[in-house]
Amino acid sequence: MAASTTLDPELKTALKKVKLGKVIDTLPERLTLARKNKLTYEDLLLLVLRDEIDRRESTATARRAQHAGLDPDMVLERWDETAKVTFDRRVLDELVCLRFIESKRNVVVLGPVGVGKTFLATALGHIACRHRFHVHLTRADDMLRRLKQSRLDNSRDAVMTELTTVDVLIIDDFALEPMTRDESRDIYQLFVERNGRAATIVTSNRDTAEWIATFDDVLLAQSAVDRFVNNAYDLVVEGESYRPRLKPTITGKEQPPAAPITKPDRPVRRRKR
Repeated sequence: MAASTTLDPELKTALKKVKLGKVIDTLPERLTLARKNKLTYEDLLLLVLRDEIDRRESTATARRAQHAGLDPDMVLERWDETAKVTFDRRVLDELVCLRFIESKRNVVVLGPVGVGKTFLATALGHIACRHRFHVHLTRADDMLRRLKQSRLDNSRDAVMTELTTVDVLIIDDFALEPMTRDESRDIYQLFVERNGRAATIVTSNRDTAEWIATFDDVLLAQSAVDRFVNNAYDLVVEGESYRPRLKPTITGKEQPPAAPITKPDRPVRRRKR
């Protein structure tokens, strides 16, 4: 077994000064590999820099996904292929390549309760984050409450700008309940301003033909829904509930921790003046 390489303290200090401190964790392993394979200095430097580029990309992706509000477990790699649900795989393959974002198209994920609509929409959000797009996921009722509150504190323009300009907006559980006059106007503005300018993903238990009935104003509803639907890919999911597959379980191999977990410390966020 090869002896581990110990880094010179001066080298560590220099790496930190040029903001490459994270390289310290993997550099000893890379130096050992370089000696074993007789890599040139250029090849070693490229290997180390590629490690750092990959690390930064991974960190940035994780940060975008967290900021987007995406469930870290709802990635396409963890989709259970044995689930008794059906959908058009060709449509999903098209969406995974993200051309709908480039062409500023919408996506409608339809199906009954529990078949995995949120999972698939979130998985698309993760893929978009990996490819440097900015994503925001929100439940429809949460978004409407936020917009209602923004009218009270005079922040509506800022909130609406955020919602209309993000690269990919994912609205989960849309059209569950009838909307008020203000809510109908908000959805109308959101759909119209994003249409043809940015990609929007909507999940719903209701067919798009039923969306109009949830608006307070029929004319606004027809205009908004017609624009949105006719610029959207349809991913219809049918079958048994997917949620039991997400249910936490305990296997015989798992052992509980020796002590209860403690909430980790988080840095205090200072308000901007």
